[in-house]
Amino acid sequence: MELILDTGIVIIVFLQGLGLWLVESMRLISYLGVEEFYLFVAPVVFWCVNATVGLRIGLGLMASNSLNTILKLLLHGPRPYWYSPEVKAFSSETSFGSPSAHAQNAVVVWGLLANSIKRSWAWILAIAIMLLTGISRLALGVHFPHDVLFGYLVGILVLWAFIALEKPVYTWLARKPVNTQIALSFVASIVILLAGMLARLSLGDWSVPASWSTLAAQAAPGSDPIAPLALSGLVSNAGVFFGLAWGAIWLKKGGWFDARGPAWQLIVRFLIGIAGVFVLWMGLGAIFPRGETLLPLLLRYTRYTLVGLWVAGIAPLLFIRLGLARKAG
Repeated sequence: MELILDTGIVIIVFLQGLGLWLVESMRLISYLGVEEFYLFVAPVVFWCVNATVGLRIGLGLMASNSLNTILKLLLHGPRPYWYSPEVKAFSSETSFGSPSAHAQNAVVVWGLLANSIKRSWAWILAIAIMLLTGISRLALGVHFPHDVLFGYLVGILVLWAFIALEKPVYTWLARKPVNTQIALSFVASIVILLAGMLARLSLGDWSVPASWSTLAAQAAPGSDPIAPLALSGLVSNAGVFFGLAWGAIWLKKGGWFDARGPAWQLIVRFLIGIAGVFVLWMGLGAIFPRGETLLPLLLRYTRYTLVGLWVAGIAPLLFIRLGLARKAG
């Protein structure tokens, strides 16, 4: 394993040696994979472009992110700047490194978008973004090459599974009563959490090497201390997954949602909708306690569930009630 890591360090140092111009452009590309970007883009697609496509992207992203967190715990690999002082940390992360969530999620999100558009140009653009996202993570010093390659592989598998299973699962769920559909969505989110807890328990008494924490603090002073064993990120994913599913089931019962409309309606929808996202995400985040104990994690699950419920259920129904949108069909 050391040979793989050391070879990766050589590649990363070479990329970083090409100049700051590369680093700055890679920062911009890497931003396409952060939580804030997806919290902005997925709702816009749902409310202002196509609700079905927005839901696909949201659920696919949450499933991918959850699996990524579980795999990270099982593999518990370091970030490059945790491992070698030769690497500059042009960005910082607190979780384990492998597989790369940015690379994996880029494949899933942009792959689902291209699959929905069904045009060759969409796939060309999607693949270009996927590749550039992976390169950006190397240049910023937050991933080894094998992290990125593994992320691509897992992303491809998740994308294939989502596309293959989406229709039969939806058909099966549609036959169930609404309350059963919501209950099954909740159970699915709990399964995600249990899988993460089991992955965490599988590490036994393993602990993060002190050298990783020391090098990370030296390379990225002022950044949050690394906390790769934390489950808060997985709790967020599970909460949003349940909230999106719950909201979509509720919305479907009410007649679904037509995202088309004149430009002024789209703008007003966006402003109202995104304000609600930030009130729930940042507002409750400022009030609720943070941490890895039971109460903060329960409140975190609740907060992110409300975000998902707002995006896929409450906001669209509010738009219809205010005359800013209409029911589908």
